[in-house]
Amino acid sequence: MPFQFFHSLPDDPSVLKIPALGLELTVRLPPEASANELAIIETTNAPGFGPPLHRHSETEIFRVLEGRYLFEVDGKRFEAGTGEVISVPGGVAHTFVNITDKPAHQLVIMQPGMDAYGFFSGLGETFAKGHPDRDALNIFGKPWGVEFLGPPLSIDKP
Repeated sequence: MPFQFFHSLPDDPSVLKIPALGLELTVRLPPEASANELAIIETTNAPGFGPPLHRHSETEIFRVLEGRYLFEVDGKRFEAGTGEVISVPGGVAHTFVNITDKPAHQLVIMQPGMDAYGFFSGLGETFAKGHPDRDALNIFGKPWGVEFLGPPLSIDKP
């Protein structure tokens, strides 16, 4: 892989905050630092928040850094806590929700890399206009190769 030197500082000032999604995101390794081979992001999810059920071609590897999540991957639901690793192959439907009463944190590796900052900035703008329906989400997601399949998980209905 043609990696370039990149140095991510622990208190990166470019944290992307998206209150409508209960999400804070920091890109730890942008895709251009690896010729788009991978991207690494760190996320903080507010209690009760997570993405809508979706799929995309990128493989994702999640490492729970702190907290506990309810995941759904390919129709299977399970909980994952601090230190656990979950791999989601590209093309598989998945979602998750923070099931704790405080912010939870994950490190996410995406392969191949995608512009997570651009994607989530745009998604945040879409949600800032009001809760979009699935058609509006799929219009947003199409250029990114992301298909939205259903709502986020609810911690009331695991």
